[in-house]
Amino acid sequence: MSERTTVPADAGPVPERERRRDPLVRMTALARPRVGRFALGVLLGSVATGSGLALLGLAAWMLATAADHPPITALGAAVVATRALGVGRGVSRYLERLVTHDAAFRTLAEVRVRVYERLAATEPFGRFRSGDLVSRLVNDTEATLDLLVRGLTPPLVSVVTGGTAVLVLAVVYLPGGLLLAGGLLLAGLAVPLAAAALGRGPGRRQARVRGELSTALVDTLHGAPDLVAYGAMERQVERVNAADAELTRVARADSALLGLGAGASALVTGLTVWGALFLGVVAVAGGSLDAVSLAVVVLTTLAAFEIVAPLPAVAARLGAIRASGARLFGVLDTPAAVAPPTRTGLDAGEDATVRIRGLRVRYGPGEPWALDGVDLEIPAGWTVAVIGPSGAGKSTLASVLLRFRDPDGGRVEVGGRDVTEYPPDEVRAVVSGVPQDPHVFASTLRENLRLARPGARDGELWEALRRARLADDVAAMPRGLDTQVGTHGLGLSGGMVQRLALARAVLAAPRVLVLDEPTAHLDPDTRDAVVADLLAAAEGYSTLLVTHDLTGLDRVDRIYVMREGRVLQQGTHEELSRQEGWYRDVTRA
Repeated sequence: MSERTTVPADAGPVPERERRRDPLVRMTALARPRVGRFALGVLLGSVATGSGLALLGLAAWMLATAADHPPITALGAAVVATRALGVGRGVSRYLERLVTHDAAFRTLAEVRVRVYERLAATEPFGRFRSGDLVSRLVNDTEATLDLLVRGLTPPLVSVVTGGTAVLVLAVVYLPGGLLLAGGLLLAGLAVPLAAAALGRGPGRRQARVRGELSTALVDTLHGAPDLVAYGAMERQVERVNAADAELTRVARADSALLGLGAGASALVTGLTVWGALFLGVVAVAGGSLDAVSLAVVVLTTLAAFEIVAPLPAVAARLGAIRASGARLFGVLDTPAAVAPPTRTGLDAGEDATVRIRGLRVRYGPGEPWALDGVDLEIPAGWTVAVIGPSGAGKSTLASVLLRFRDPDGGRVEVGGRDVTEYPPDEVRAVVSGVPQDPHVFASTLRENLRLARPGARDGELWEALRRARLADDVAAMPRGLDTQVGTHGLGLSGGMVQRLALARAVLAAPRVLVLDEPTAHLDPDTRDAVVADLLAAAEGYSTLLVTHDLTGLDRVDRIYVMREGRVLQQGTHEELSRQEGWYRDVTRA
């Protein structure tokens, strides 16, 4: 017996208060474990920017002072300081990029892991279109990197170095310092805020249209044979072109906004520099400022605006980053389809009897019951079939047994243990299956089989193929196990795909097999052969055959007839054939 242990609830529900926070705040919070690294990056960035600012101010002092023929020692010290500032600027900038990018990329890696973990704990493919999901996984996830590298460090560096520049200039010439403070506030705060407000709408549209374009492209590529066969390819291409044209329009609007921000910053910079020059000339004429200090004030003012130059472009991107963050957290906030486990140690070697009592499942609070009080038992080693019309709840039953969904009521036991208490991966080591549409990866037969057991040797792979009645077909292929199956298994027939999925399930060495509509897309002749092979390979397992087809039901140990989420009849093929009801009516039709 295993000890009851608490398992971390990584896929637990996200609190409503957290869900309502601004996506930008939530994205920034993802970097919290590396706040020290980002603080170091801000410090190094401030040193680099400050060194550049001091370098220009010192150069102005040297040029203005040289006209008065100062002592060579003074110029020598200035030359040494110039070299030190130049070297320090380059080194600190390199270190700043190294530290901040390292922290940002590590954060991005953690975000990607969180996204994949959330997807593994949910049923995202019924909630998002495949192309849209790809866009969320790639573009929207990488928006985190964009925010941390461009939207976090530069503003903080601007605050530190801009404040320092204002203080230094105020010491040299107070009116010049105050003027610089006003100019920096306009260029570094007012213009970015305006750019952020104007960019909110285009940013939302850009994230949405990018997802639409990705969806249209994926639908076109994956559905190309059917689109061509039914003459719909031209309409689909028009849909792709329309999405691309819309994205181009949004990108142009974004570029125009970036240009507007750059122009506004340049205008503020020019007005501030001219203002500093005017005030300085007046001060020199009045005797309150010398000519050398005038040069330092004017050139330092000009150089100071390099500090805030990136901010309007960053602010203009915040709308798109916020929209991408909302789409990213749309995935991360998706509630898990199964509750966190409360214990570990489900033993695959124990009794494989499956007992389901009072099982109730529905897909939403106001939805009808997909399963309503289902009682079912699969004795160890038996093959049990669950049949019924579409919408009867058969596939929902299979998803609960495979731990893709939690029951809303009732109990599901394997070997006397409630499977909802254990991690899904442990349950799937005991309960494996063949889904209705098994996924075949664009790789070799060997690699597709080894998904079930990565360390399996070739002899074990051939044994699994033999049990699935696929060994002879693979042996006849020129490259055998190294045969490429093509994208989505296009190099294999429908029956071979089902047998490959069965071989993969057998290789996992489960105690319970779940065959969910394994012949749904096969022609009658292939269907009969596949059912015979599946039932033969399932000997020795506790097997649940979920089907709407009546082929091979005379070879199973028990049949459950379901309709509208309830069990209407149960018995053997012979018993149900003699009873009045749905089964006899269908078999005689």
